[in-house]
Amino acid sequence: MRAAIVEAPGKVSVTTVPDPTPGPRDVVVKVASCGLCGTDLHILQGEFAPTLPIVPGHEFAGEIVGLGADVTELSIGDKVAVDPSLHCHECRYCRSGRGNLCDNWAAIGVTVPGGAAEFAVAPVANCVRLPEHIDVRDAALIEPLSCAVRGYDVLNGNLGAQVLIYGSGTMGLMMLELAKRTGAASVDVLDVNAQRLATATTLGCTGAAARADELDRPGGWDVVIDATGNAGAIQDGLGRVAKGGTFLQFGVSDYATTAVIEPYRIYNQEITITGSMAVLHSYERAAALFASGVLDASVFISDRLPLEQYPRAIERFQAGIGRKIVVEP
Repeated sequence: MRAAIVEAPGKVSVTTVPDPTPGPRDVVVKVASCGLCGTDLHILQGEFAPTLPIVPGHEFAGEIVGLGADVTELSIGDKVAVDPSLHCHECRYCRSGRGNLCDNWAAIGVTVPGGAAEFAVAPVANCVRLPEHIDVRDAALIEPLSCAVRGYDVLNGNLGAQVLIYGSGTMGLMMLELAKRTGAASVDVLDVNAQRLATATTLGCTGAAARADELDRPGGWDVVIDATGNAGAIQDGLGRVAKGGTFLQFGVSDYATTAVIEPYRIYNQEITITGSMAVLHSYERAAALFASGVLDASVFISDRLPLEQYPRAIERFQAGIGRKIVVEP
C-alpha cells in the first residue's frame, strides 16, 4: 500500500509499504481521510515519536475491510472513526481512569503506524461506528473534536463566562463552537492571521482581533484558552485572566517553550492554571456531537489533498494556510 513516512527529523515522503495485518482484536480500516495537526509537526521535528520512521496520522476515519479472528462487534463495510489512544491499562494513571496520562502512553499515528496511508490497523475497541448520514471523509474531524471536548471537561463548565480564545485555527474554532454551546456569555477570539480570524467571525464569535488590547475587557476574561502553543500568546493570555478565572493550556507547544507566572497574583486572585492532554473518555461523545451537526465540515475542512501530496499538505500546514487540511488516500 501507499503511505506517508516521516523518515527522519525534517524528512517526509510517500512510498510503498507492506499492507497491515490485524491482530485477533484488531480491524483494518481503508482510510477515507486523515487530518493533519500540530502533533504531526512535532513528529516531523523528531519529538513525540520514540523512533523514526513512522507512518503519521492520528485523525482518521474510513471503512472496515479486514477483521481480526476475535472481532464480532463490527463488520466488513462498517464506516468508523478511530480513537488513536493506546493506553496500557496497567499503570497507576490508567487504573485511576486517567489513561491520557499513561506512563506507557502510545497512539496510532504517533508511536505506531497511523492513518496517513491507504490502510490502517486499529483495535476494535477504538472504533466508533458512524451513522449513515455522516460523510466518512468528514469524520477525521471527530478526533480533534474529542480533544476539545476533553478541554471543556477540564474547565468543568462555567455558565455565563466571558471567554477569550487565542488562535482561530481548527482547534481554536472548535473551542469557540463548544464555548457557544456550554453557556458562555461571550467568546472573543484572537489571531494575527486575518483569514482565519474571519472564519471565527463567520462562526459567530463575540469579538475578533489581532490583540487583546483591541477588545474592551479591562477586567480580563473568566476563561482564557490558548489554542496556539505560541509562547507570546501564552504569556499574554496568562495576564488576561480575570480574578477567580481560569487559564487553559490547550495548544501544543514545543518542548522548549516557557512562560513566566506571577505567584502572588495567582494566590491573591485565586487564578487557576490548568492543561488538557489529548483524549480522555471524550471520543464517543465527540462522535455523537459531530453526528448532531455541532461542526460544519465545509467550514472546518479547507483543503482536501490526495495522499501522494502529503509533503505539500505538511508545507501548507506549516505556513498557516487554511484551516483543517486532510489527505484522502
